[in-house]
Amino acid sequence: MKGIKIALITFLAVSFTQTAIAQVGRPFIHDPSTIVECEGKYYTFGTGGGGLISEDGWTWNGGGVRPGGGAAPDAMKIGNRYLVVYGATGGATNHKGAILTMWNNTLDPKSPDFKYSEPVVVATSDGYEENDAIDPGLLLDPTTGRLWLTYGTYFGFIRLVELDPKTGKRVAGNKPVDVAITCEASCPVYHDGWYYLLATHGSCCDGANSTYNVVVGRSRKITGPYLDNVGRSMLQGGGKMVVATRGSLIGPGHFGRMILEKGVEKMSIHYEADLEQSGRSVLGILPLVWKDGWPFAGDKFKEGTYEIESVRRGYALELAVDLTRMTGGARGFGQQNNEPVKTIPFQELADVMKTWPTGNIPARIGDYMSRPHQKWMVTDAPDTTGYLGGPYYKIVLAGTERALAATADAEVITVPAFTGAPEQLWRIDQLTDGTYRIMPKSVPNSGKKLALVSSGDSTPTLAEFDFNSDNSKWNFKAH
Repeated sequence: MKGIKIALITFLAVSFTQTAIAQVGRPFIHDPSTIVECEGKYYTFGTGGGGLISEDGWTWNGGGVRPGGGAAPDAMKIGNRYLVVYGATGGATNHKGAILTMWNNTLDPKSPDFKYSEPVVVATSDGYEENDAIDPGLLLDPTTGRLWLTYGTYFGFIRLVELDPKTGKRVAGNKPVDVAITCEASCPVYHDGWYYLLATHGSCCDGANSTYNVVVGRSRKITGPYLDNVGRSMLQGGGKMVVATRGSLIGPGHFGRMILEKGVEKMSIHYEADLEQSGRSVLGILPLVWKDGWPFAGDKFKEGTYEIESVRRGYALELAVDLTRMTGGARGFGQQNNEPVKTIPFQELADVMKTWPTGNIPARIGDYMSRPHQKWMVTDAPDTTGYLGGPYYKIVLAGTERALAATADAEVITVPAFTGAPEQLWRIDQLTDGTYRIMPKSVPNSGKKLALVSSGDSTPTLAEFDFNSDNSKWNFKAH
């Protein structure tokens, strides 16, 4: 807070049919902590105390409780407890500050086990040194089990100290290390042998006029030096762009990382102003994508008409119906080429659907030919629920009401009309390599979490998601 290796495949080339969107409900927050899951619900905390709660990760409302006031907290689960860290001052103009940690056995304020421990001071600034003790960010190093804290604002350096993961206190004798400058709201993360320092650059707290953006540098050592993609040190103001203003969503800052499973990661931020919600500061959740060893923000999936293509072969998901041949026939085999050139029209839905069955029709995977039975309209489902970072989607064959659905046998079919049943609602996650996972909200009579996979060149089915297999990955080619 001021004053705060897999190549990327076929990214969406889409004409936006909707504006960018933050979370729904009442997602109003400033300087949110990393989102933490607790007993099936999601929590994030912000400046001034309190925070947001979500049942599903898409619709957010107030109700989170964090004592101590102050500014820009961070949170994480360590073992079976929750550690919350915050800046006690809120960006005092004299730059005197303190960072405090406290524990709770649960984040649910309605639980009988809900009680925060007494806060412990882990870092300070005296108003004279070149640092402002505010905006903490946590990393529990997965390779060593050591706990690290960064803090600081534009006034002076971003600093790194080590905490004890059992007590939340500062490790005795540990001295702060300067790791960056000209930024704030820092957050260290570890990925594939590198330590990354994500930090917020630009100006905040001026609504639609804020220029916040998130940048990153990386190092082989937690203590730095952190260099960007052109070799400039973050101690010299370097940093590669991760996410910036998107349309009506102005000034993203305060990065947090959530690893849901291998290949599925999300990033949390706030936008300084959402022009569609009275210019309020709001929570945003985006896919986190890694390309060439660098993180960047993906996109909330956009509504539109697509071919849904299997990464396994590049073939398209289609309705399992007999092919209707296009006009034109074979050309160029001993025929004269001096006749007039004319356009052969694309095949239209009306040209082919009269021969289709009226009941359920299976889905299959076929050679890409841009035919009507391979074009799918994907839209936000008329359903109030969602998942972390997105709503559920309705997938129908373009121009019809025929909806993609999961069956109790873990197969994929189309039904004549969309009813809103859970097996007709689809979650679409952009993966860390830029491709997509597609999975039904639920499979009838099954408690398993299954995803759409290509079990063969022509066979779609539902099975456990495997990030290491192209069978589990899909691309959306826009029409």
